Amino acid sequence: MDREEEEDLALSSLMAARRSLRVGLEKSRALGSAIARAGPRLDEIQQRLPSLEAAVRPIRADSAALAAVGGHIDRAVGPAAAVLKVFDAVHGLERPLLSDPGGDLAAYLALVTRLEEALRFLSDNCALAVQWLEDIVEYLADNSLADPRFLSQLNQSLSALKNSTYPLDGGLLSAALDKIESEFRRLLADHSTPLPMQSDSDVVAIAPSPLPVAVVHKLSAILDRMAANGRLDRCVAAYVDVRVSNVHASLGALGLDYLEEVCDDAQRLGPYVERWGRHLEFAVKHLFEAEYKLCLEVFERVGPAETGAACFAEVAAQAGILAFLRFGRTVADAKKDPIKLLRLLDIFNSLNKLRLDFNRLFGGKACAEIQSSTRDLIKRVVDGACEIFAELLVQVELQRHSPPPANGGVPRLVSFITEYCNRLLGEDYRPVLTQVLIIHRSWKKERFQERVLTDAILKIIDAVEANFEAWSKGYEDVTLSYLFMMNTHWHFFKQLKGTKLGELLGDAWLKEHEQYKDYYTAVLLRESWGKLPSLLSREGLILFSGGRATARDLVKKRLKAFNASFDEMYQKQSNWVVSDKDLREKTCHLVVQAIVPVYRSYMQNYGPLVEQDASASKYAKYTPDNLEKMLESLFQHRPNKSTSFTVRHSNGTVNGVLSSPYRSAPTVV
Repeated sequence: MDREEEEDLALSSLMAARRSLRVGLEKSRALGSAIARAGPRLDEIQQRLPSLEAAVRPIRADSAALAAVGGHIDRAVGPAAAVLKVFDAVHGLERPLLSDPGGDLAAYLALVTRLEEALRFLSDNCALAVQWLEDIVEYLADNSLADPRFLSQLNQSLSALKNSTYPLDGGLLSAALDKIESEFRRLLADHSTPLPMQSDSDVVAIAPSPLPVAVVHKLSAILDRMAANGRLDRCVAAYVDVRVSNVHASLGALGLDYLEEVCDDAQRLGPYVERWGRHLEFAVKHLFEAEYKLCLEVFERVGPAETGAACFAEVAAQAGILAFLRFGRTVADAKKDPIKLLRLLDIFNSLNKLRLDFNRLFGGKACAEIQSSTRDLIKRVVDGACEIFAELLVQVELQRHSPPPANGGVPRLVSFITEYCNRLLGEDYRPVLTQVLIIHRSWKKERFQERVLTDAILKIIDAVEANFEAWSKGYEDVTLSYLFMMNTHWHFFKQLKGTKLGELLGDAWLKEHEQYKDYYTAVLLRESWGKLPSLLSREGLILFSGGRATARDLVKKRLKAFNASFDEMYQKQSNWVVSDKDLREKTCHLVVQAIVPVYRSYMQNYGPLVEQDASASKYAKYTPDNLEKMLESLFQHRPNKSTSFTVRHSNGTVNGVLSSPYRSAPTVV
């Protein structure tokens, strides 16, 4: 080979080596760059290696050590496995418990019971299982049987379980209880129906249990579950809300707006009192009686023994019993007048008839407010009634100095008091007033005497009689006083005969007043109309004894005197009144008999002497028939102003009794 060929071969080798070195350099650079990029990842892998090592090989003990701890581990893992199994069962109940319980309430409540049992198991065993696991972890650490990092992770997990406040069931039980609470309200609302009635119905059949037995059993079953979970009070609130609305609807047809009446006038409130008594009796004996029984039926097997009574107390208070009692207090607080006494006795009688029902229905501790309001009302009624009754005598005596009726009629006080006392002695009020007086005296530690009532009424009548004498002396015209005494004595006799007050006063007392009437009738006639016939004297009228002219003059003179006296007396007595129709007709008849026959005879005999005279009408002013008609029209009542019987109080205030339902006489003192 020549030199030139050797040089070419050497150059080719050198170029090949150069290219090889360049390729190697590029690979080295690429590898260096890859190594640089892999560095952080290697660091990360290096950091994770210990934990991976602990996970892959957490236990670092020999076979003998592991054999010693194996039994402890099994005992700890067993309860934990049981707890996990119950957790799985709880999750299995989630779907059916989030469905509607109304389809099969019994099955739904059974599921709730299973959930409660599962939660009790978890509550009782979770902490114990965690504690046992913690003990094993501590044992492994103390004996260096496991990687410390692995044990640290276990401790963190166990601590999180131990300190967790999240419900073990994830809120499933709470959601289920909300659903059965809604079902409780729905069952109540769907089966609570107001009683059908008319506003003034007096008799209503005793209502059966307001809810079907099957519904009551469902409600009781729900309450049992709610009570077991501390949520009974929410069902009680729902029960009260629904049943109060139902009772309100039942009472609504009665028209109870008057219970809210704001008034201090017992007479104005009077018409409502009778309705109040009927409505209260209906509410207590039918509505509240049914509610009481229902509360006991629904709540008898759940909660404390007094739960049903407490629930009923809430229903009764909110449904209207307190409104009834407030109306009674409104009447009791009204201004005093005699009519108020009767209204108070009506209220007491209504409450007394319901006394046993009140004690049974509202006698428990839960009804303390109702009991307090009832006692307060009874005290006000008894005290108020006794106070008014005791003041009646004083009120009658105070009227003694009032002016008598200007027309001589029966004072309204007389007619009012006689009818008023008759009512107090009647079958409706006498036993009630007697009981009120007994109660009032017992509160004052005084003994009740049976004649307290009758003696008080006799004193009132004696006072009225004494007023007669005082009033009769108040007339300037003594004849009018006779008419007044005739009126009042006859009123006593006729109005009291055959009455309870008349029986109390006795036949002799009544007969005495009848005799007084006859006496004053006779005196009235003698001192007024009885004097007129004497003016028609026949003396000196024997015809032709002194001449016809002389007789004519005497007749004219006597007729003129008669006419003047008649006109004066008629005009005056036309404004007088005889209150009783029979007495008026009898009195007018006596006046007619005293005057008209004498006048007719006189005019028949001597009328012709003046009838031919040019001024005959001046003397023959009346025909006998006209005179009779005029006299028969006397003593008619004509409306006029009169003074009212008033009640005077110690503080100076006065209540008028102007619209008494017992009014019979047209004039009033």
